Amino acid sequence: MSTSTSSMSVEKQFMPENRVQQVELLNSINDLHGGVVVNIEQPMDSKAFSPLLRASISQWRQQGKRGVWIKLPIEHANLVEAAVKEGFRYHHAEPDYLMLVCWLPETTDTIPQNASHRVGVGAFVMNNQREVLVVQENSGKFKGTGVWKLPTGVVNEGEDLCTSVIREVKEETGVETEFIEVLAFRQSHKSFFGKSDLLCICMLQPRTFDIEKQDLEIEAAQWMPIDDYAAQPFIQKQELFNFVAKICLSKSDRNYVGFSPLATTTASGKTSYLYFNNQNMKHLVTSDNQQ
Repeated sequence: MSTSTSSMSVEKQFMPENRVQQVELLNSINDLHGGVVVNIEQPMDSKAFSPLLRASISQWRQQGKRGVWIKLPIEHANLVEAAVKEGFRYHHAEPDYLMLVCWLPETTDTIPQNASHRVGVGAFVMNNQREVLVVQENSGKFKGTGVWKLPTGVVNEGEDLCTSVIREVKEETGVETEFIEVLAFRQSHKSFFGKSDLLCICMLQPRTFDIEKQDLEIEAAQWMPIDDYAAQPFIQKQELFNFVAKICLSKSDRNYVGFSPLATTTASGKTSYLYFNNQNMKHLVTSDNQQ
């Protein structure tokens, strides 16, 4: 039996001759993979934390636990060194906490790695005059190059792909849009802080046309004839950009079909989007509704 006392619990261990020894342990909850999670919620001195952690590790080993996770809020950063000395390593960090982890058994460590990819979006927005919405950036590698490029950005945590690209276009140019489909995506490695990168090129339909550029990131923004965009020397010389331009040109000529979103529901009740070739979407959705 155990009694909760802030971030600690008191475990009663029965010894020979009916003697009972009380051992303080860290509070933990079981995860779904044979491990435990420790949430440090109350201030604790690192000298007091070390023996608690050692005793808890011993108990978890006896119980056959595997991975041990310690979620350490930033205000308890004084405990990091003590945890590292007991065999814990960094797994990931967010603005308000650090997650540490330790694999206990003498077997292959199967703890999953931290998130491996950052997801970005690029927006292909074309009006009825076959003009594409383009920007010149005032920071990064395109600063001062004179290159007109598609608006791009990063998908935020918990944000849907189709929502994020609409937001990025609005933030950078002031243009309101409607998401149509994903045209293509590019994967690269060792990009942002060594992470892999996924960039999804998305087609959007403009709902407004007046441009109000964002001064912080954008040097200039305009509607540019799509043929002029594709004919830029930089676009012609860079293989990746050239392929993207050709895809956009093909889409503008209605010779290309991308992936449109279909809102679905997961087993846990969450909304999730499935992206697939929209030539067959109406047929598939109609067939599903008829069953």
